[in-house]
Amino acid sequence: MRLALLSLLFMLPSIALGTDCIARSGNNTAALVELYTSEGCDSCPPADRWLSGFASRSPSPNVVPIAFHVDYWDYLGWKDAFAESRYSERQRDLAKAWGARAVYTPQVVLSGRDYSWRGNDPGRAIEAVQAKPARARLEIIPDAGPSAMVRATLSPGVRVDDLVLHVAITQNGLVTQVKAGENRGETLRHDFVVRDLKTERRWPSADRPLETRVEFSPRPDWQTSRMSFVAFVQDVRTGEVLQALSAPLCSR
Repeated sequence: MRLALLSLLFMLPSIALGTDCIARSGNNTAALVELYTSEGCDSCPPADRWLSGFASRSPSPNVVPIAFHVDYWDYLGWKDAFAESRYSERQRDLAKAWGARAVYTPQVVLSGRDYSWRGNDPGRAIEAVQAKPARARLEIIPDAGPSAMVRATLSPGVRVDDLVLHVAITQNGLVTQVKAGENRGETLRHDFVVRDLKTERRWPSADRPLETRVEFSPRPDWQTSRMSFVAFVQDVRTGEVLQALSAPLCSR
């Protein structure tokens, strides 16, 4: 009964908002490109610009950029307004999954693996990820405002033991005038910044989709016209990303 009700709720946004608001993942794996960064780190702005470059390229549903601002450099004199301790903890959890002893910034993680972004063209590495058949399917149906229904369906044979569904809301076009710390006097620009993150760990079973409604509480500096939902299925034991998907907030 509960699943039937969820399925009915899942259909409602498509009726109210139209099918053009719905995003669905493809048959191959999308490349999740994560940046761990901080406004208190003087080596981070080049990486911020590198990630922002994905915004100026032709949009591709198979590339999903996302930036997590960490808080462990706030003590250097500048508190990053976009940083949260849970994003720092996420980075540490990934490091543990790889057997790494420390975290650092700026760090780029490509589909759950550490990636050396300096001086490298990401095209070939991204294409290698995209060549893999998807092990999960994702669907995002935005509601009016910062909320959406998200469905994740696993491919046959995929175990649910260590899987989670992450849903983030990200924002582009953020600008900060830094007045202290290592980047004092600099104007920093950011895209794909995580403004909030929700995680669903209760997978019903391997042969049933996980369906969840996510609602985010707006903050004063949110500009919904520059915001998107990002959903991805991840194995928390290994860090592997099975599938990722992005969808802009829909105003219809």
